[in-house]
Amino acid sequence: MSFQDLGLSDAVVHGVQRMGYVDPSPIQLQAIPVILSGKDLIASAQTGTGKTAAFGLPILSKLDSPQEFPRCLILEPTRELAMQVETAFRDFSRFMHLEIALLFGGVGYGKQKDTLLKGCDVVAATPGRLLDHIEQRTINLSKLEILVLDEVDRMLDMGFLPDVRRIVEKCPKERQTLLFSATVPEEIGRLASWCLRDPEKIEIGARRSPAETVTHALYPVAASQKFDLLIALLKRTEFESVLIFCRTKEGADRIARKLKTENHSVAVLHSNRTQQERIDALEGFKDGRYEVMVATDIAARGIDIAGVSHVINYDVPQHPEDYVHRIGRTGRAQSIGDAFTIMTAEELPHVKDIERFIDQKITRQKLEDFDYVFSAIFNEDSVAAALKGAKGVRTHKGMRFGASRKRR
Repeated sequence: MSFQDLGLSDAVVHGVQRMGYVDPSPIQLQAIPVILSGKDLIASAQTGTGKTAAFGLPILSKLDSPQEFPRCLILEPTRELAMQVETAFRDFSRFMHLEIALLFGGVGYGKQKDTLLKGCDVVAATPGRLLDHIEQRTINLSKLEILVLDEVDRMLDMGFLPDVRRIVEKCPKERQTLLFSATVPEEIGRLASWCLRDPEKIEIGARRSPAETVTHALYPVAASQKFDLLIALLKRTEFESVLIFCRTKEGADRIARKLKTENHSVAVLHSNRTQQERIDALEGFKDGRYEVMVATDIAARGIDIAGVSHVINYDVPQHPEDYVHRIGRTGRAQSIGDAFTIMTAEELPHVKDIERFIDQKITRQKLEDFDYVFSAIFNEDSVAAALKGAKGVRTHKGMRFGASRKRR
């Protein structure tokens, strides 16, 4: 089925064709007819499935002529995602005469107020800045027809759901509401029950296949040597830019500080950074001022960084989908990329889950001339047996492997 067959307006189809889109993705095939019908929708879909076009194309088809007040509001958790949506809507509507506004924090209000005063049809916004405009009465939502809550699981992680509820309360009750989230835990389910009316439900499975242009390597090491191995990898690798993933914000800050002492130029990206710090980190990484970016999964989702030559998982992701998402930051557009994962004994179960998920065995590697200390991880069978037979046996630093320590 083509985009034309889905019932989109001629202007939108023309825009899609100009952008080089050929066949609709699975979520587009399912979501576009639902949205065109005017029904509410809750869709579970990962980033990278064509989600923005899935809601953008039918929305633009419904907004066929410009009006004075916003008729569509799209809420995004971060500035970067809001910018991506605004750019996509401009591209999709290039043969229309609609005005798109972009509202996010960390910058002045002047240009945003001017845009709103002139009139706009679509607003892409982050929750905090939108609430500011609502309180200052610089935006009028009384004519709103369509509300899109995007990346809601991420908004939950970042603590934005109270703000989202406040915004929904300011919207007309007679509206179409579309909710998109990679996962739908109980709290998001309650939000959906509150703000959606008899929604259609769509679930698109997570992408399981990493790009074929990415080379994977797994580096087993004792927990005490993780950082030393990271430094050795960086010294022996010819890289243009490296994105390092840590599991926690505290871990990301700690690794960034230690990398700076090794004379690496480092940017940090996580949800505790201010808006201006995030802007500086992203722009500095893109223009080459920072050769390394240390990030968490939540902060890095949805950002668009071209030309990342290497991804290093300092911590093995606990969810297999996150592994695919992390390494998807390299090897884009047929470029060659490398994905290194540093693994300790405790992380072996997560690695096994990842390998089952991607249906691929990741090659184990050892660095030549690196002064390894003994670790049970070099015998994965014994580690697996220890994990299976030592349930609940933990030390304050994690699971105890290998020979038992002598009491003194």
